[in-house]
Amino acid sequence: MPETYRPRRSCLAVPGSSPKMIDKARGLAVDQVFLDLEDACAPLEKPGARKNITTAFTEGGWEGKTRVVRVNDLSTQWAYRDVIEVVEGAGADLDCIMLPKVQTAAHVVWLDVLLTQIEAATGLESGRIGIEAQIEDARGLQNVDAIAEASPRLETIIFGPADFMASTNMRGFVVGDQPLGYDIGDAFHYPLARILMAARANGLQAIDGPYVQIRDKAGFRKVAGRSAALGYDGKWVLHPGQVDAANAVFSPRQEDYDHAENILDAYAWSTSEAGGARGAVMLGDEMIDEASRKMALVIAGQGRVAGMTRQDVWQRPEAGA
Repeated sequence: MPETYRPRRSCLAVPGSSPKMIDKARGLAVDQVFLDLEDACAPLEKPGARKNITTAFTEGGWEGKTRVVRVNDLSTQWAYRDVIEVVEGAGADLDCIMLPKVQTAAHVVWLDVLLTQIEAATGLESGRIGIEAQIEDARGLQNVDAIAEASPRLETIIFGPADFMASTNMRGFVVGDQPLGYDIGDAFHYPLARILMAARANGLQAIDGPYVQIRDKAGFRKVAGRSAALGYDGKWVLHPGQVDAANAVFSPRQEDYDHAENILDAYAWSTSEAGGARGAVMLGDEMIDEASRKMALVIAGQGRVAGMTRQDVWQRPEAGA
């Protein structure tokens, strides 16, 4: 389980080959930025993109954002150079490496070992750079439990819907939305739930992939709301127009945040000696107990990460009340 919890409600994908788009990303209100060396870069652009990314991270201006690079997958000729050049050049200013198309635990172990070697050779703090593993095909999904256990560097498991749709022969071209003709439920429920269980069993975050119809804000909110309701921590955004929706969908409502904090305060008081050392107590018309506390911790934690401020604060009862 990672020692550092990083907010990832909105994870912005930025082509590493575009200095203009990289510079614009600095000013966007996203939790995470990942500069992409994989699908967003044509083969001939990849060497230059590594230099762009190294320069961008060492120059700074990313305050409040998790800084990530997505390298190429292990089946390609570029992966090892991606990791070596970016980490040697900007490792002190980098939070995580995202590894796409992870199919087995061995892929994650490879990246862990390579990072450890680079850290030792360059004097970087050992183990500080995290790993994000992207599940994008049937084999990766089948092995997701072992993948989630593969390294203490792991922080997130990410669902990649586009390649997943291709690997399973799903019909349709709207990445992240339902395939053509599927009208009996949610075609993505199984992979989303499968990834979520593996992530939570190992103390990791679960992140949903992109929705490519960037002008369809209602569609984005719909699919983001689906994964948020399931328990996901955040979602990729491909355009500035998706950022506010992602941050809102993956943050609790104000009334839910206030209620969660009030449950925690009321339960802490009721279980204390001063509060009567009671294991269950009424909060308004609701009975709360240890299970209530655990559920409230989730919502309160999400609200705190989002920087929310309480508007309704529980008050201790008067003595003798």
